[in-house]
Amino acid sequence: MSDLTIIIPAFNEEDGIFDTIINLLAVTKPRGWHILIINDGSTDSTAKILSNISEIEVIHHPYNKGYGASLKTGILNATTELIAFYDADGQHKHEDLVKLYNNLSSFDMLVGQRGKDSYQEWIRKPGKWILSKTANYLTGQKIPDLNSGLRIVRKGIIEKMLSLFPNGFSFSTTSTIAFMNLGYNIGYYPIKVEKRIGKSVVKQIKDGSNILLLILRLIVLFNPLKVFLPISFTFIFIGMIYEILAGIVLHPEPPKFIAGAFFFIISGILIFFFGLMADQISAIRLHGPLKS
Repeated sequence: MSDLTIIIPAFNEEDGIFDTIINLLAVTKPRGWHILIINDGSTDSTAKILSNISEIEVIHHPYNKGYGASLKTGILNATTELIAFYDADGQHKHEDLVKLYNNLSSFDMLVGQRGKDSYQEWIRKPGKWILSKTANYLTGQKIPDLNSGLRIVRKGIIEKMLSLFPNGFSFSTTSTIAFMNLGYNIGYYPIKVEKRIGKSVVKQIKDGSNILLLILRLIVLFNPLKVFLPISFTFIFIGMIYEILAGIVLHPEPPKFIAGAFFFIISGILIFFFGLMADQISAIRLHGPLKS
């Protein structure tokens, strides 16, 4: 009996979807793995191409819901213990999927880590660097590959987290951070990706800013003091420096510099206590269904 379902979201992937599936069948058929395609409201010939391949299961969205929404549909409809995420655009190699499966071991999520020899669009590099550094700081860990689309996860774990994840392209990023902050075991295995077939539908500025906001949202949920403490201490520090400079160096009238310093220091203290409250709410949340 199959223990792995390969979920492939597809939106207007007529150029690459056929070759992607045919290549993948070479490794799935001998192992009894199940391929589940989520046709996310494609308006090209993707649906027609899929209808001519009998060895797969296809679920059709009536309209385009997003990459994350497609993965959610796949997760909810999968019946196996393990789930793999795989792109429809020809970037991934079926050999890498087999390697991930063979090296899963005790990991709850094993991510395909793209190497330096992998294809990358230069326009995405600055944004990925900023997102990576932000995520590393907020999680307190070095994340080798924040948003790789090739990974294997345990269905029983990720299914409980679906309400946290967005419907857009940042599903991979947020799931990585959620697994880390909930203490699950995440591993990385080197892979190589090729240039995608067809045109990408990712909008760099819009999707990049959304990912950054989602990272902050998740960290506030899981570890809010990482956000509130630096802001709090910064306000208090500015207030103290203002009082020293204004009171000793500039010698203004006392009420003026005292009022300015008071504003920054009190704001910092209030932010600190907001952070403590958020941390307590987070602790209650983490002892709820997400970790049960």
